[in-house]
Amino acid sequence: MKFLDQAKVFIRSGDGGAGSVSFRREKFIEFGGPDGGDGGRGGDVWVEAVDGLNTLIDYRYQQHFRAKTGVHGMGRNRTGAKGADVIMKVPAGTQIFEEDNETLIHDLTEVGQRYRLAAGGNGGFGNQHFKTSTNQAPRRANPGLPGMEMTIWLRLKLIADAGLVGLPNAGKSTFLAAVTAAKPKIADYPFTTLHPNLGVARVDAREFVIADIPGLIEGAHEGVGIGDRFLGHVERTRVLLHLVSALEENPGKAYKTVRGELEAYGQGLSDKPEIVALSQADTLDPDARKKKLASLKRAAGQQPMVLSAVSGEGVEAVLRSLIAIVEQSRAERPVSVKSESRWQK
Repeated sequence: MKFLDQAKVFIRSGDGGAGSVSFRREKFIEFGGPDGGDGGRGGDVWVEAVDGLNTLIDYRYQQHFRAKTGVHGMGRNRTGAKGADVIMKVPAGTQIFEEDNETLIHDLTEVGQRYRLAAGGNGGFGNQHFKTSTNQAPRRANPGLPGMEMTIWLRLKLIADAGLVGLPNAGKSTFLAAVTAAKPKIADYPFTTLHPNLGVARVDAREFVIADIPGLIEGAHEGVGIGDRFLGHVERTRVLLHLVSALEENPGKAYKTVRGELEAYGQGLSDKPEIVALSQADTLDPDARKKKLASLKRAAGQQPMVLSAVSGEGVEAVLRSLIAIVEQSRAERPVSVKSESRWQK
């Protein structure tokens, strides 16, 4: 399945059904009077977060969603049925924006949340509503109200507890493959990872979700390389694991490059708790390791952890550090967003 994290969609709710002009005509009843029923309400357009999805790929092939028109009213005071709703199913973590792609309409962060994007039009009144003492046989009825139409953007931000950041070939995908059941592409050339990957890590009988995004290079916020468009997938994380490759000639400079891109991106990423680790440490001899750890410590302002996903060195220690911050954050800041409708009628 291909990964798609943004889609433009046109939606329209259903028109209301028209009211009916009808009169009661029965044997032996001389003055039947009007009995035209009301039209049914048009269908609504809903968006719902469901389990089992992690991409918006379905919305590449279908970009138009229209709810059904309400059924017209009929004689004998029969009210038309409501038009069928349209329910757009999206992964948890999907945000809905207006056409300008900047104004947030709603954020679906949990499976099961629903939100009404557009309400259907009300049905029209039948002629029974227009009967008065001076007009006993009205021959008019209301048409149904039109539905609402709009263009929206769907933008997916993966729900994960920890995010992996670093330069290309920093060992992020190797670490993810070593601690989870995820199978990201791993190779010895830059930008092997072209889209985010998720995996569930387990340590000391506790689990948390890790997100791996494509590597950042200097100027990513200006579109250099793959750019910073995938940084949105670590916006929701509670902690960042910043991996710096031991193969870097200057680990301190590599660290500052990525931190500069995080700060340029904004959205609070540079303020998140961060664990810094020197990855691929199995490639260094003791003296080289000591020098590069010192360089990284000066740049990061904290003692880096030592990590090798290939040999397993430091893996459990890093996982325990991550889960400690994740559990503390869960206790302080549980994620909960109340679902509501934008337009109530």
